[in-house]
Amino acid sequence: MIKKIIVSAFLLLSLVSFAQEGTSSPYSYYGIGDVRFRGTVESRSMGGVAVEQDSIHINLENPASFANLKLTTFALGGTYATNKLKTDSNTENARRTTLDYLAVGLPMGKVGVGFGLIPYSSVGYKIQSLSDVVDASNRRYNGEGGLNKVFLGAGYKLTPKLSIGADFNYNFGKITTSSLDFVNGIPIGTREVNTADLSGVNFNIGAMYQAKITDKLSLFTSLNYSLQHSLTSQNTRNISTVRYNSAFSVSVVDVLAEQSSRVNLSFPSKVSFSAGIGEARKWLVGGKIEYQGRAAQANDYNAAPNVGYGKYATASLGGYFIPNYNSFSSYAKRIVYRGGLRYEKTGLVVNGESINDLGFTLGLGMPINGVFSNVNFGFEMGKKGTTAASLVQENYMKISVGFSLNDKWFVKSKFN
Repeated sequence: MIKKIIVSAFLLLSLVSFAQEGTSSPYSYYGIGDVRFRGTVESRSMGGVAVEQDSIHINLENPASFANLKLTTFALGGTYATNKLKTDSNTENARRTTLDYLAVGLPMGKVGVGFGLIPYSSVGYKIQSLSDVVDASNRRYNGEGGLNKVFLGAGYKLTPKLSIGADFNYNFGKITTSSLDFVNGIPIGTREVNTADLSGVNFNIGAMYQAKITDKLSLFTSLNYSLQHSLTSQNTRNISTVRYNSAFSVSVVDVLAEQSSRVNLSFPSKVSFSAGIGEARKWLVGGKIEYQGRAAQANDYNAAPNVGYGKYATASLGGYFIPNYNSFSSYAKRIVYRGGLRYEKTGLVVNGESINDLGFTLGLGMPINGVFSNVNFGFEMGKKGTTAASLVQENYMKISVGFSLNDKWFVKSKFN
């Protein structure tokens, strides 16, 4: 049954990853869009901390974790998000429902293999600058699309305490943006449509280590390094004169010759280190820091003199608590209670202001009776951006649901 679920889910996510608008942030106009969290609902509910060598939950942030799986694991997650966009003078609300990841982990003794599909970044905005003044200029901007990753990784258990791993990522996606310029009282305007087809590869290497401090307490550490890489962007630009109506439905009047270009977007190496302390299957408290140098993400269609790309950094704290994981009398005592706090410096700088993201998270892991599978719920609330320098502040809430389904594969039948 789980094999049928995996095939069906991969087909579904392959289609949805192209079509969905995974963000409503106006900041997704810049670079490759709004970069999404790479991880499961379980780690997201702990502020992004994923440091324990878990045997039944897949860890998408460090390929070394695949070596610790004891059961074939299928993971699927999605998020419903509400976003309140606020400036000095206006507020708007937006909602999005997205699929976040689909992954499979296969244990093979000391080796573990993981593969899956992850929407990596999203573009989704609708911005307009309209005026009621006669002969005034007006503009409407729209954008959609994003970047997806298909990954294949493997981990190897060098010792009972130390695991290493690596994964390969193929990146692909398409971003489409359009702008409409028109003057009040004139039914003819100018429309520009830009399309960027993105592709490229990158590699990650990682290691995880755990050691006993006392009879009950253990130390957990995780190190992940993403190698420097680039994306190729094949761009096309179409400029046309259009006729529009009050509903902004347009019909083309005249079209200029299509323009094409090729741009390489470069991304420096990224390093992530996590550490935690806890009692296995009881509680854990940990933290994570991540750093990446300055990236060159400006493309032909979204380069702007007031925009820059600085260094990326994030810091997280989080953990979990299980009252009694093997309780027979109380289901509530077997629930995993999670929480976390994170601060992210996105690296995007607009009008001299750094666009930062601060959020706190909560979560529940609900075991399914009779099996090792579980359903995980996550809640996140936070703030991104600022109203200073005529910018937009985003106050968001996200509710996530993830499934971690576990089964034994490759078991030789004793009876025919």
